Amino acid sequence: MFDAAAALSKVLDNLDREAREPTKLRAILVPELRAVIERGHKEAEKQLLRDRDGIACARALSNLTDAVVRAIHDAVVWRLYPNDNPSTGEQLAVVATGGYGRGTMAPGSDIDLLFLLPYKQTAWSESVVEAMLYVLWDLKLKVGHATRSVEECLREGRADMTIRTALLEARFLFGARSLFEELVTRFDAELVMGTAHEFVEAKLRERDARVAKAGASRYLVEPNVKDGKGGLRDLNTLFWIAKYTYRVRDQAELVAAGLFTPEEFRLFERCDEFLWRVRCHMHFVTGRAEERLSFGLQPRIAERIGFGARGGLSGVERFMKAYFLIAKDVGDLTAIVCAELEARHAKRTPVLDRWIGRFRDRFRATAIEAEDFWIDHGRVNLRAEDAFERDPVNLIRLFWLADRHNLAIHPDAKRLANRSLRLINPTLRADEEANRLFLDILTSKNSPETILRQMNEAGVLGRFIPDFGRIVAMMQFNMYHHFTVDEHLLRTLGVLAAIDSGRAEEEFPLVSRLIGTIHNRTALYVAILLHDIAKGRPEDHSIAGAAIAQKLGPRFGLTQAETEMVAWLVEHHLLMSMTAQSRDLSDPKTIEKFASVVQTLERLRLLAILTVADITAVGPGVWTAWKGTLIRTLYDETEVVLSGGHSEIARTDRVRLIQMALREQLSAWSSEEFDAYAARHNQAYWLKVEAVRQFKNAGFIKRLTGEGRTVGTEVETDPVRGVTELTVYSPDHPRLLAIVTGACAAAGGNIVDAQIFTTTDGFALDSIFVSRAFERDEDELRRAKRITAAIERALKGEIKIAELVADKHPPTSTRAKTFPVPPDVFIDNALSSRETVVEITGLDRPGLLYELTTALSRLSLNITSAHVATFGERAVDVFYVTDLTGTRVIQPDRQAAIRSAVMEVFAGDVAALKAEGLEALVAAPPPREA
Repeated sequence: MFDAAAALSKVLDNLDREAREPTKLRAILVPELRAVIERGHKEAEKQLLRDRDGIACARALSNLTDAVVRAIHDAVVWRLYPNDNPSTGEQLAVVATGGYGRGTMAPGSDIDLLFLLPYKQTAWSESVVEAMLYVLWDLKLKVGHATRSVEECLREGRADMTIRTALLEARFLFGARSLFEELVTRFDAELVMGTAHEFVEAKLRERDARVAKAGASRYLVEPNVKDGKGGLRDLNTLFWIAKYTYRVRDQAELVAAGLFTPEEFRLFERCDEFLWRVRCHMHFVTGRAEERLSFGLQPRIAERIGFGARGGLSGVERFMKAYFLIAKDVGDLTAIVCAELEARHAKRTPVLDRWIGRFRDRFRATAIEAEDFWIDHGRVNLRAEDAFERDPVNLIRLFWLADRHNLAIHPDAKRLANRSLRLINPTLRADEEANRLFLDILTSKNSPETILRQMNEAGVLGRFIPDFGRIVAMMQFNMYHHFTVDEHLLRTLGVLAAIDSGRAEEEFPLVSRLIGTIHNRTALYVAILLHDIAKGRPEDHSIAGAAIAQKLGPRFGLTQAETEMVAWLVEHHLLMSMTAQSRDLSDPKTIEKFASVVQTLERLRLLAILTVADITAVGPGVWTAWKGTLIRTLYDETEVVLSGGHSEIARTDRVRLIQMALREQLSAWSSEEFDAYAARHNQAYWLKVEAVRQFKNAGFIKRLTGEGRTVGTEVETDPVRGVTELTVYSPDHPRLLAIVTGACAAAGGNIVDAQIFTTTDGFALDSIFVSRAFERDEDELRRAKRITAAIERALKGEIKIAELVADKHPPTSTRAKTFPVPPDVFIDNALSSRETVVEITGLDRPGLLYELTTALSRLSLNITSAHVATFGERAVDVFYVTDLTGTRVIQPDRQAAIRSAVMEVFAGDVAALKAEGLEALVAAPPPREA
């Protein structure tokens, strides 16, 4: 075992006695110290992998740093600035502060040092401090430092809460201990005494700001381990508050202070150890202070910690589930500390507020239906500690009362509920009253998302519905979903509640209109809660989820018809989204097939609402106006079929209404001018393009026509979606799409969506959406204009796109290893009456669409429409093609040639998957899911 202290002692013993000049000393000392630090880090990493103890690793690294700092000081004083008999003014104490002061460090942590003086700095102390810092900087260590007297420390700490927090964790390293003791004594007496309330408020405000910046949910799938919600900084904040308020020196004193029970303190230690273990592994793997647990890191950390595949979950998904459960525990501990602080009046309520609160409580108390509960300062609380033991239904009733009266739940009641989870057994799950209360909460007009999230945080929801408990804290290892499965379900419920209450009418006009016409509101709410409940199982989650719905429906008190409706919605919850985004909605066969599955108007309405809520809750920016238009078009077309109308007549009427709306916006156009323009677009354009883009396109085409141009481009940024839109107008020809996608590939642009239309007079109007590359609009527009300039030059024959793409060598992505997405090709002649549908699924990358369109063009296929969608790292590109005679591709050898050409595009991904031992996945790709 490596002994850092002995190694450093040997370095000092062998130090050249003639090294009495700072530069010479550093030249000799730095390489030796660097070797000791590297050996110490390797030993700490070895110990971490062997013992799996994050705290032990963090302490070992802190001890190593202590020894290195002491060795630097001794070398500097011994060789450069000897002082055998320092005066009072030349005393110096070296103190660790901040995170380093806690005695725990990750490999890339900052070293925060305080050089403590009795009063003003002397020439000797200034020289020693400067020489020490130069050595630390030459070692490429990140050093935060301050040189202050005791008086200056107190003055700065009084004015700045960050400095006060750093001093709170001050730890003596070496030097004049009396100075350090004076600082601690005066810090307690002059800064801490009587200011706990001020400190707590500041730290909680600081936490809110930090969490908002790092991501407001603790269930983000790429969490920040240090600063994110439920991360290490939250635990630090709890200890700072406890240390300041209760004047404890060590974490172990938190139980004696009455802040935690022994069980809760063990939970605190378990969270602390796990988060330190993850953080240390991240720093070791990346070689830097990486705090974001990214998709690329997650598999490597999971493997190092020892998580393997089990029960339908991969090793990385099991690891991230463990991580999110720890983050939830940190949230529970935060609530406990806040409740205790409140009980001890750390947060004071003004006298008038307390008086009004008591009056309000008495007024409301008459409305509380359950004798075991009362309103405690505006929050639902228990009258007795045995309320749950006497009647376990109270575990559900607590949340029902909070929802019914729009009240918060007292932290003490939540804490007791969390400790009483063993009472939620099969008897309670089968209890009619408990299920009635739960269904009331789920379908409440108030805020079901908020109450169910509180039930989930308390552990009640997962115990009451064990199938829900299986997906608590479960992440889906892909770039599409932003949240864990349980958080996604609760957010979907929140979107539904917003639609139901009329708050989302502007954003979701179609479903806001439909919600008032449905007859199965309860079934819809239950289906929303259950639609992804079977994620993480080996079987298809939609089918398995429908089986769970059949089981839970009767338990919740649903009728047989309601249960069947819920099961159908869960089984088909992806149908509308997939059809709208990857099929040609102007093809009658698409609508007929979709309508044959849906069968009734009630199902259509419910499925539309569920689909909109589901897509929106995936994450910010996932729902777009374009997706809204596709859903609306599919709904309108299917409604006509299911209501027995004639689709062509209804479609013509809708097109006329859309054209009339645009005509009103284009008031400066003459009637002849508008009629001629309207006749250039076919029905698919009018039905599938949203009104805002129709207006922009009209102006764009008129401007080009007025200038006598047949080729033109336009660019626009969309910061909300994080994409840039490129609009291309040109005479149509078979390789146009390959040219457009090739220009994007050559500029490193990754296409995430595309709308492709052909006018009746042979012009193409394509809207291409590429991922944003730059934060500033000016930079992004400059890049977009380079792409459109290349497109225009290629269309005019001035450059060859193939050569442009060949010159571009994008960096190879590591995502083939990170995300195992096997390529798949599906060819179908039954989905369209006119074209062959080629659906391609694979790992997305810059230039993929260009390679696919080029491969199809080389086979002499004409792409009549393309439907491009990306679900995080997974690309789903659907092409409607014909051969050059305009007929479908029905010959087996031609279909085999298409498969072969497409799979050649993914040859590199297939090789990477096989190298990882995933031949079975390549041979049998899983079904595509959104």
